[in-house]
Amino acid sequence: MKTREDTCLALVRQNTRGLLEEGRGRTSNLRTPETWRSCKFSSQSGQPPACRSSTQPPLSQPLPGIPPPVYASLKDEHHTTQVTTLSNGLRVASENRFGQFCTIGVVIDSGSRYEVAYPSGISHFLEKLAFNSTTEFADKDKILYELEKHGGICDCQSSRDTFVYAASANIHGLDAVTRVLGEVVLRPQIAISELEGTRTAINFELETLSMRPEQETILTDMIHAAAYRQNTLGLPKICPSENLSKIDQSVLFTYLKHHYTPERMVVAGVGVDHDTFVESVSKYFLDQKPIWEQDSGLVIPTPGLAIDKSLAQYTGGVVQDECEVPVYAGPSGLPELAHLVVGLEGFPHQDPDFVPVCVLNMMMGGGGSFSAGGPGKGMYTRLYTNVLNRYHWMYSATAYNHAYMDTGLFCIHASCPPTHVSEMVDVIVKELVAMAGMIGEEELNRAKTQLQSMLLMNLEARPVVFEDIGRQVLATGHRKRPSYFIDAISKVKKDDIVRVAKKMLRSPPSVAARGGINKLQSWENIQAGLLHHEGKIPGNRGRLSLFR
Repeated sequence: MKTREDTCLALVRQNTRGLLEEGRGRTSNLRTPETWRSCKFSSQSGQPPACRSSTQPPLSQPLPGIPPPVYASLKDEHHTTQVTTLSNGLRVASENRFGQFCTIGVVIDSGSRYEVAYPSGISHFLEKLAFNSTTEFADKDKILYELEKHGGICDCQSSRDTFVYAASANIHGLDAVTRVLGEVVLRPQIAISELEGTRTAINFELETLSMRPEQETILTDMIHAAAYRQNTLGLPKICPSENLSKIDQSVLFTYLKHHYTPERMVVAGVGVDHDTFVESVSKYFLDQKPIWEQDSGLVIPTPGLAIDKSLAQYTGGVVQDECEVPVYAGPSGLPELAHLVVGLEGFPHQDPDFVPVCVLNMMMGGGGSFSAGGPGKGMYTRLYTNVLNRYHWMYSATAYNHAYMDTGLFCIHASCPPTHVSEMVDVIVKELVAMAGMIGEEELNRAKTQLQSMLLMNLEARPVVFEDIGRQVLATGHRKRPSYFIDAISKVKKDDIVRVAKKMLRSPPSVAARGGINKLQSWENIQAGLLHHEGKIPGNRGRLSLFR
């Protein structure tokens, strides 16, 4: 029987013979079988091959011409958030970190909740218009080229109460990137062509939202509209289609003038020297004026217009849209789904009970019925074990906790085929009521550990640290260290969970539903079920079955 070595040797002989015949004597550099046998391989002798054509320096010695490496070191300054307030009221916050790259940006107290005196959708427009032409940069390409010189990237995101402009780049480009941010935030041109392009993009986005099976974006707007009817956080974040033509240059500049003011902004940085950072921020955010101050003709004259400082008023209520939700394309096996969100008034992020409700949110957990993963992915949370693993017709069930400065919203989003909508309401209401019942020591410890690990792992990313610094300094003027929250999480007891759950259950429910929801139960029945000690809805008590 031929061995593998014999077969390889035969192939070498055959190829060598062909090359000898074809090369007509040009065989001085060819290796014959005898030559291969004479080579001493490292697997045979423990030494480098004798027939190597070049030599390399040993790995035990430094490579010539390469500078010595600089290793990360733990310094006290890496755990200190420095905050400086400039003469105009603008706050500059930073933390130094080891590394060649930094993340800097501007966090602004702005968002859809402040659009009560304006056409809803301004924040949506500003998000799309970010990093376009400014006083010193003719177009978006010039901005991107400036960032690319320093390996930089940029992004802009808005929420209901916060607007964030950010960029990451090499630390040597700190001044240039700060200049870009100053231009983008305070001196945008908002050209007519850019505005028309933004209208087209938003209109396309609205059309796409109605054609996608994913409903989370639409339902988030709906549940906030139900919870805070016609006030602050209940105003739409997505621009309504009827407002596309109402939002023009003058409306946008008027909004910017009143909301992009120094006392409503924090310029934050991670991985920068604080004094150098303050110097750059002063140059582009203090010495140079905003464009609406340079040209007052850009703004609509509104002497009596003031910033909306009203507190969010939780009302509860229902918002529903009976329609056909698109089905996933391809062989996904998912049918047409109806979506339901049931919410309760939660807690502000500065409330002492904010941490217990975060632990409760982790304990509820949830996800999709086809989610992959183990215990670390939430497979042992209540919405998995009590809902998705028990009712085959439930396709998703996920808990969310939205926290703001003056209020909060705790809710569960679930989906199922339209034929099971009534039963889905029963299940979700029962789980919400059960939050104030018996809590196992094991599930509580698991939720606390999972929340702590998620917090620490997220804060390993420099952009996340930047946003955390910016949001905390904007809200309170300083930043609490991660150790504060880790300690607060570890102190949460079962009684704390029960207390916050009972307090939330006393608030009127908020309900958002979309899809085939003709079997959706009334808001009054949902409220009665939440007040029942077992979560049973009137008329349905004793009716729920695992096999319906």
